[in-house]
Amino acid sequence: MPSPDSSEPLSGPAREQRPGTDRVLERLTRLHPKIIDLSLDRTWRLLERLGHPERKLPPVVHVAGTNGKGSVIAYLRAMLEAAGYRVHAYISPHLVRFHERIRLAGALIGEDALLALLEECERVNGGEPITFFEITTAAAFLAFAREQADILLLETGLGGRLDSTNVVERPLVTVLMPISFDHMQYLGDSLAKIAFEKAGIIKAHVPAVVGPQPPEAMAVFEAKAAELQATLHRYGREWHAAESGDGMSFKDSAGERRFPKPALAGAHQIPNAGAALACLPLLKGFTIDDKAAARGLREVQWPARLQRLTRGPLAASLPAGWELWLDGGHNQAAGEALGEFIKGWADRPLHLVFGMLNTKEPVAFLKPLAVHARDLIAVRIAGDHASLSAEDAAGAAAQAGIAAEIADGVEPAVARIIARERQPSRILICGSLYLAGVVLETNG
Repeated sequence: MPSPDSSEPLSGPAREQRPGTDRVLERLTRLHPKIIDLSLDRTWRLLERLGHPERKLPPVVHVAGTNGKGSVIAYLRAMLEAAGYRVHAYISPHLVRFHERIRLAGALIGEDALLALLEECERVNGGEPITFFEITTAAAFLAFAREQADILLLETGLGGRLDSTNVVERPLVTVLMPISFDHMQYLGDSLAKIAFEKAGIIKAHVPAVVGPQPPEAMAVFEAKAAELQATLHRYGREWHAAESGDGMSFKDSAGERRFPKPALAGAHQIPNAGAALACLPLLKGFTIDDKAAARGLREVQWPARLQRLTRGPLAASLPAGWELWLDGGHNQAAGEALGEFIKGWADRPLHLVFGMLNTKEPVAFLKPLAVHARDLIAVRIAGDHASLSAEDAAGAAAQAGIAAEIADGVEPAVARIIARERQPSRILICGSLYLAGVVLETNG
C-alpha cells in the first residue's frame, strides 16, 4: 500500500470499495455520539496535528447553499477541465462509494490512498471526539494538499459558518446558491437564520457569486458582504441567465453572450449554469474562454439529478416506449423545480417511486408533484436507519394528494407499475440522494 505522501499519485481508477476502507469508515462514525454537531473546534484541533493541510491547498472556490451546490461545482469542473486545468473537487454526500466525495486532479481518489489517509487521520486524532464529516474532511484536505492541482472546488456539507470546510481563510471566490428550507433542526426555522449560517463562508474582500435568492436571504448576504467589504455578483443584478431558444443567454459586465443549453435537465439548471459562468471572470490567474465554457456546459455530468436511466436491470425491464428517471432532490425547493420540469411530461402517465429520510419534509416535497403524478409507490430506503418507513412515506403522499401504496423495494415497485399499466409511461424514482445511491448501486 503506497504512503499518501509518497511520489505515487493519490488518484487512481475507480474500483469497488474494499472491506478495509469500509471498516475504517464505520469506525469513524463511532468517534462522536452525534452524526452532526456543528463546530469548528474539533476540525481545527485535528488539522493542527496534521500540519495544517488547509493552508497548503491550491486556490479554492467555496460553495454553499440549499440547492444547486453540486450542480455549480459540476459545471465549474467541466469548464475548467475543458480549458486544460487540473481540478480537485470535494462534494457530499456520495451516491454509491465514498470515493465520489474526493476527486484529485480529475480522477476519483484511489483505493489504497483513501484507506491510508483515513487511517492516518484516525491515528492522529487519537480517539478524541470528532464527527464523521469532520475527520473525513480533514482526510480530504490532506489529499488535496499532497496532490498537485490548479484549483479546488469545495462544497460545504451543512450550513457554512460552522461547517468543517469553512477553515479556508481566503478562497478565490465564494458562491451562495439558492436558499430554502432544509436542515431546520440545525440551521434555524426561518430563511434569514438559514441564510446567516450559509453567509458564514463570505470572507473579507473576497468576491461572492450569489444565485437566485428569496428577499430574506439576499438581505442577509448583502449585510454580511457590506460588513466584510466583499463584492457581491448577484443573479438578476450583476449577472443574468435565461433560456433562449435551444440554448441559454448569459449577461454580465462584459456583455451578453449565447451558450448551449446545459446538459443537465431542468429549467433550474439555467441559473445554476449561470452562477458557474459568473464565477469565471473572478478566477484571477485563470483563463476560461467562451469556447471552453460552452464545452463544459455540453459535457457536464452529475448523476441522480434528473437523470434518465437507460442501462441496467431496471431500465432493461421497461416495455417499449417507457422511460425511467432518477432524481435525488429532497426538499420543497427541489420538489418545485421537479414539478416545473415534469409539466412537459403530459404525453404519458407518470408514476412515482418515492423514499425519503425522516429528517425531511415529505409533504412539502411532494405537493408540487401531485398534479402531475397518477400514483405513487412508497419504499423504505434500504440499509438506511434514518429512512421513513414505507407506510409513513405513503401517508405523506396521501396528505400531498397522491394516491399511494407501499412496496418492499424499488425493483418490486417498478415491476408492479409495469404489470398494471397498459400504455407507455414514465416512472420517476425520487425523494432522496440516498435512495438514488441505492438505485445506482444495484442497477449499474
